[in-house]
Amino acid sequence: MADETTAEFNTEDLARGWAQLADRRPTHHTELAFAARTDIGRVRENNEDKFDFFLPDDAPTQATRGRLWAIADGMGGHSAGQVASEAGLKTVIRSYFAEPLTGETSEVGEALRQSLRDANALIAQAAINMGAKNGMGTTMVVAIVLNDMLTIAHVGDSRAYLLREGERIRQLTTDHSWVEEQVRRGALSRAEAEKSPYRNVITRSIGMGDGMDADILTEKLFPEDILLLATDGVTGYLGEDALAALVSHKSLSKAALDIVDAANDAGGKDNSTVVLLKVLSITSASEGAS
Repeated sequence: MADETTAEFNTEDLARGWAQLADRRPTHHTELAFAARTDIGRVRENNEDKFDFFLPDDAPTQATRGRLWAIADGMGGHSAGQVASEAGLKTVIRSYFAEPLTGETSEVGEALRQSLRDANALIAQAAINMGAKNGMGTTMVVAIVLNDMLTIAHVGDSRAYLLREGERIRQLTTDHSWVEEQVRRGALSRAEAEKSPYRNVITRSIGMGDGMDADILTEKLFPEDILLLATDGVTGYLGEDALAALVSHKSLSKAALDIVDAANDAGGKDNSTVVLLKVLSITSASEGAS
Protein backbone atom coordinates (compact mmCIF):
# COMPACT_ATOMS: atom_id res chain seq x y z
CA MET A 1 0.00 0.00 0.00
CA ALA A 2 2.96 2.30 0.53
CA ASP A 3 3.61 2.38 -3.22
CA GLU A 4 0.01 3.39 -3.90
CA THR A 5 0.33 6.58 -1.87
CA THR A 6 2.76 8.07 -4.39
CA ALA A 7 0.98 9.68 -7.31
CA GLU A 8 2.44 9.70 -10.80
CA PHE A 9 4.22 12.97 -11.56
CA ASN A 10 6.04 14.27 -14.63
CA THR A 11 9.55 14.52 -13.26
CA GLU A 12 10.82 16.78 -16.05
CA ASP A 13 8.04 19.30 -15.43
CA LEU A 14 8.69 19.15 -11.70
CA ALA A 15 12.41 19.72 -12.20
CA ARG A 16 11.73 22.76 -14.37
CA GLY A 17 9.26 24.11 -11.81
CA TRP A 18 11.67 23.76 -8.93
CA ALA A 19 14.52 25.23 -10.99
CA GLN A 20 12.49 28.41 -11.51
CA LEU A 21 12.18 28.76 -7.73
CA ALA A 22 15.74 27.75 -6.84
CA ASP A 23 16.65 31.25 -5.67
CA ARG A 24 13.58 31.77 -3.51
CA ARG A 25 14.16 32.41 0.18
CA PRO A 26 11.62 32.79 3.03
CA THR A 27 10.49 36.37 3.65
CA HIS A 28 10.47 35.64 7.40
CA HIS A 29 12.41 33.28 9.59
CA THR A 30 10.04 31.78 12.14
CA GLU A 31 11.92 29.83 14.79
CA LEU A 32 9.76 27.07 16.25
CA ALA A 33 9.93 24.47 18.98
CA PHE A 34 7.63 21.47 18.89
CA ALA A 35 6.73 18.35 20.83
CA ALA A 36 4.29 15.51 20.28
CA ARG A 37 2.90 12.51 22.11
CA THR A 38 0.40 9.76 21.35
CA ASP A 39 -0.98 7.14 23.72
CA ILE A 40 -3.18 4.07 23.35
CA GLY A 41 -5.20 4.98 26.43
CA ARG A 42 -6.51 2.59 29.08
CA VAL A 43 -9.20 0.70 27.17
CA ARG A 44 -8.33 0.34 23.49
CA GLU A 45 -6.30 -2.58 22.19
CA ASN A 46 -4.59 -0.59 19.44
CA ASN A 47 -3.74 3.01 18.66
CA GLU A 48 -5.56 4.42 15.63
CA ASP A 49 -4.18 7.93 16.29
CA LYS A 50 -1.12 9.10 14.38
CA PHE A 51 0.95 12.24 14.11
CA ASP A 52 3.53 13.16 11.50
CA PHE A 53 5.59 16.11 10.32
CA PHE A 54 7.81 17.15 7.44
CA LEU A 55 10.48 19.82 7.89
CA PRO A 56 12.35 20.59 4.66
CA ASP A 57 15.85 21.91 5.21
CA ASP A 58 16.36 23.71 1.89
CA ALA A 59 15.45 27.38 1.52
CA PRO A 60 13.40 27.12 -1.73
CA THR A 61 11.05 24.52 -0.26
CA GLN A 62 10.75 26.44 2.99
CA ALA A 63 10.00 29.60 0.99
CA THR A 64 7.27 28.04 -1.16
CA ARG A 65 5.87 25.16 0.91
CA GLY A 66 6.84 25.81 4.51
CA ARG A 67 6.88 23.18 7.26
CA LEU A 68 4.12 20.69 8.04
CA TRP A 69 2.75 19.05 11.19
CA ALA A 70 -0.40 16.90 11.31
CA ILE A 71 -2.52 14.57 13.42
CA ALA A 72 -5.10 11.96 12.43
CA ASP A 73 -7.61 9.78 14.26
CA GLY A 74 -8.49 6.66 12.29
CA MET A 75 -11.72 4.70 12.41
CA GLY A 76 -13.15 1.52 10.95
CA GLY A 77 -12.35 -1.23 13.43
CA HIS A 78 -9.55 -3.80 13.57
CA SER A 79 -6.59 -2.52 11.50
CA ALA A 80 -8.65 -0.27 9.20
CA GLY A 81 -8.35 2.80 11.41
CA GLN A 82 -4.60 2.45 11.75
CA VAL A 83 -4.21 2.03 8.00
CA ALA A 84 -6.42 5.06 7.32
CA SER A 85 -4.61 7.44 9.67
CA GLU A 86 -1.11 6.36 8.67
CA ALA A 87 -1.74 6.20 4.92
CA GLY A 88 -3.73 9.43 5.04
CA LEU A 89 -0.90 11.39 6.64
CA LYS A 90 1.70 9.87 4.32
CA THR A 91 -0.37 10.77 1.27
CA VAL A 92 -0.96 14.34 2.41
CA ILE A 93 2.76 14.92 2.94
CA ARG A 94 3.76 13.42 -0.40
CA SER A 95 1.02 15.24 -2.28
CA TYR A 96 1.56 18.63 -0.65
CA PHE A 97 5.33 18.68 -1.21
CA ALA A 98 5.20 17.12 -4.69
CA GLU A 99 5.08 20.29 -6.78
CA PRO A 100 6.51 23.80 -6.36
CA LEU A 101 4.32 26.70 -5.26
CA THR A 102 4.87 30.45 -5.35
CA GLY A 103 4.46 30.73 -1.58
CA GLU A 104 1.23 32.73 -1.71
CA THR A 105 -1.03 31.94 1.26
CA SER A 106 -4.07 31.29 -0.94
CA GLU A 107 -2.09 28.85 -3.05
CA VAL A 108 -0.87 27.04 0.07
CA GLY A 109 -4.48 26.57 1.19
CA GLU A 110 -5.57 25.16 -2.16
CA ALA A 111 -2.57 22.82 -2.29
CA LEU A 112 -3.43 21.60 1.20
CA ARG A 113 -7.06 21.08 0.21
CA GLN A 114 -5.97 19.03 -2.81
CA SER A 115 -3.60 16.91 -0.73
CA LEU A 116 -6.48 15.95 1.58
CA ARG A 117 -8.61 15.14 -1.46
CA ASP A 118 -5.84 12.84 -2.64
CA ALA A 119 -5.81 11.12 0.76
CA ASN A 120 -9.59 10.83 0.69
CA ALA A 121 -9.54 9.13 -2.72
CA LEU A 122 -6.82 6.70 -1.64
CA ILE A 123 -8.53 5.67 1.58
CA ALA A 124 -11.96 5.35 -0.05
CA GLN A 125 -10.45 2.95 -2.57
CA ALA A 126 -8.50 1.14 0.14
CA ALA A 127 -11.73 0.58 2.06
CA ILE A 128 -13.21 -1.12 -1.00
CA ASN A 129 -10.09 -3.23 -1.53
CA MET A 130 -9.98 -4.26 2.14
CA GLY A 131 -13.70 -4.91 2.39
CA ALA A 132 -13.91 -2.51 5.33
CA LYS A 133 -17.54 -2.51 6.44
CA ASN A 134 -17.39 -0.13 9.40
CA GLY A 135 -16.70 3.17 7.66
CA MET A 136 -12.92 3.15 7.24
CA GLY A 137 -11.61 6.69 7.42
CA THR A 138 -9.77 9.23 9.50
CA THR A 139 -10.04 12.74 10.88
CA MET A 140 -7.14 15.06 10.12
CA VAL A 141 -5.70 18.41 11.11
CA VAL A 142 -2.74 19.69 9.08
CA ALA A 143 -0.75 22.79 10.04
CA ILE A 144 1.60 24.60 7.66
CA VAL A 145 3.93 27.34 8.89
CA LEU A 146 5.19 29.42 5.97
CA ASN A 147 7.05 32.62 6.75
CA ASP A 148 4.97 34.27 9.52
CA MET A 149 1.66 32.66 8.50
CA LEU A 150 -0.15 29.58 9.77
CA THR A 151 -2.47 27.67 7.42
CA ILE A 152 -4.72 24.94 8.81
CA ALA A 153 -6.66 22.28 6.92
CA HIS A 154 -9.00 20.01 8.85
CA VAL A 155 -11.63 17.32 8.44
CA GLY A 156 -13.54 15.68 11.31
CA ASP A 157 -13.46 16.43 15.03
CA SER A 158 -9.76 16.59 15.78
CA ARG A 159 -8.96 20.16 16.74
CA ALA A 160 -6.48 23.01 16.56
CA TYR A 161 -6.20 25.61 19.34
CA LEU A 162 -4.15 28.79 19.59
CA LEU A 163 -2.73 30.10 22.85
CA ARG A 164 -1.61 33.71 22.52
CA GLU A 165 -0.13 35.81 25.28
CA GLY A 166 -2.76 37.99 26.90
CA GLU A 167 -5.65 36.16 25.24
CA ARG A 168 -7.88 33.27 26.21
CA ILE A 169 -7.15 29.96 24.46
CA ARG A 170 -8.98 29.95 21.14
CA GLN A 171 -10.30 26.97 19.16
CA LEU A 172 -9.39 27.55 15.52
CA THR A 173 -11.25 24.63 13.98
CA THR A 174 -14.95 23.79 14.03
CA ASP A 175 -15.84 20.14 14.53
CA HIS A 176 -17.46 18.31 11.64
CA SER A 177 -19.81 16.43 13.96
CA TRP A 178 -23.51 15.84 14.47
CA VAL A 179 -23.62 17.62 17.82
CA GLU A 180 -21.77 20.66 16.46
CA GLU A 181 -24.38 20.95 13.72
CA GLN A 182 -27.12 20.84 16.35
CA VAL A 183 -25.40 23.56 18.37
CA ARG A 184 -25.16 25.80 15.30
CA ARG A 185 -28.86 25.24 14.62
CA GLY A 186 -29.77 26.01 18.21
CA ALA A 187 -31.14 22.50 18.80
CA LEU A 188 -28.56 21.76 21.51
CA SER A 189 -26.73 23.93 23.99
CA ARG A 190 -22.96 23.57 24.28
CA ALA A 191 -23.40 21.83 27.64
CA GLU A 192 -25.95 19.41 26.16
CA ALA A 193 -23.66 18.68 23.22
CA GLU A 194 -20.78 17.78 25.53
CA LYS A 195 -22.96 15.20 27.28
CA SER A 196 -24.74 13.86 24.20
CA PRO A 197 -24.35 10.13 23.45
CA TYR A 198 -23.87 11.19 19.80
CA ARG A 199 -20.95 13.54 20.44
CA ASN A 200 -18.53 11.17 18.68
CA VAL A 201 -20.59 10.96 15.48
CA ILE A 202 -18.66 12.87 12.81
CA THR A 203 -20.18 14.17 9.59
CA ARG A 204 -17.01 14.45 7.52
CA SER A 205 -13.91 12.28 7.29
CA ILE A 206 -11.00 11.46 5.03
CA GLY A 207 -12.17 8.34 3.19
CA MET A 208 -15.88 9.21 2.93
CA GLY A 209 -15.57 9.42 -0.86
CA ASP A 210 -17.06 11.96 -3.26
CA GLY A 211 -18.01 15.28 -1.76
CA MET A 212 -15.38 15.36 0.98
CA ASP A 213 -13.71 18.74 1.35
CA ALA A 214 -11.45 20.25 3.98
CA ASP A 215 -11.95 23.53 5.81
CA ILE A 216 -9.04 25.93 5.38
CA LEU A 217 -8.12 28.80 7.70
CA THR A 218 -5.17 31.12 8.09
CA GLU A 219 -3.69 33.00 11.04
CA LYS A 220 -0.80 35.44 11.31
CA LEU A 221 1.72 34.23 13.87
CA PHE A 222 3.43 36.20 16.62
CA PRO A 223 6.29 35.37 19.02
CA GLU A 224 5.21 33.21 21.98
CA ASP A 225 2.17 31.83 20.13
CA ILE A 226 1.49 28.17 20.92
CA LEU A 227 -0.46 25.95 18.52
CA LEU A 228 -2.08 22.85 19.99
CA LEU A 229 -3.36 20.01 17.78
CA ALA A 230 -5.34 17.28 19.53
CA THR A 231 -7.56 14.30 18.79
CA ASP A 232 -10.88 13.78 20.56
CA GLY A 233 -9.25 11.39 23.01
CA VAL A 234 -7.80 14.57 24.51
CA THR A 235 -10.56 17.13 23.90
CA GLY A 236 -13.29 14.73 24.97
CA TYR A 237 -11.87 14.86 28.51
CA LEU A 238 -10.08 18.18 28.77
CA GLY A 239 -11.74 21.54 28.26
CA GLU A 240 -10.07 24.70 27.03
CA ASP A 241 -9.14 26.00 30.48
CA ALA A 242 -7.57 22.67 31.44
CA LEU A 243 -5.56 22.54 28.22
CA ALA A 244 -4.31 26.08 28.70
CA ALA A 245 -3.28 25.34 32.28
CA LEU A 246 -1.44 22.17 31.27
CA VAL A 247 0.59 24.04 28.64
CA SER A 248 1.47 27.12 30.66
CA HIS A 249 4.90 27.71 32.22
CA LYS A 250 6.59 24.46 31.19
CA SER A 251 8.50 22.92 28.32
CA LEU A 252 6.50 21.64 25.35
CA SER A 253 7.68 18.08 25.96
CA LYS A 254 6.45 18.19 29.56
CA ALA A 255 3.19 19.80 28.46
CA ALA A 256 2.54 17.08 25.86
CA LEU A 257 3.22 14.39 28.45
CA ASP A 258 0.97 16.07 31.02
CA ILE A 259 -1.91 16.49 28.56
CA VAL A 260 -1.92 12.83 27.59
CA ASP A 261 -1.59 11.74 31.22
CA ALA A 262 -4.48 14.01 32.21
CA ALA A 263 -6.68 12.56 29.45
CA ASN A 264 -5.89 9.06 30.70
CA ASP A 265 -6.53 10.01 34.32
CA ALA A 266 -9.90 11.45 33.30
CA GLY A 267 -10.99 8.17 31.74
CA GLY A 268 -8.62 7.13 28.98
CA LYS A 269 -11.33 5.39 26.96
CA ASP A 270 -9.85 6.53 23.67
CA ASN A 271 -6.46 6.97 22.06
CA SER A 272 -5.04 10.43 22.71
CA THR A 273 -2.61 12.48 20.64
CA VAL A 274 -1.29 16.02 20.96
CA VAL A 275 1.17 18.10 18.93
CA LEU A 276 2.44 21.42 20.32
CA LEU A 277 4.24 24.16 18.38
CA LYS A 278 5.68 27.30 19.95
CA VAL A 279 6.85 30.37 18.07
CA LEU A 280 10.17 31.34 19.61
CA SER A 281 10.93 34.30 17.35
CA ILE A 282 10.03 35.85 14.02
CA THR A 283 12.45 37.98 12.02
CA SER A 284 12.04 39.31 8.51
CA ALA A 285 14.59 38.39 5.90
CA SER A 286 15.58 42.05 5.55
CA GLU A 287 16.22 42.29 9.30
CA GLY A 288 18.34 39.15 9.18
CA ALA A 289 20.40 40.55 6.32
CA SER A 290 21.08 43.89 8.00
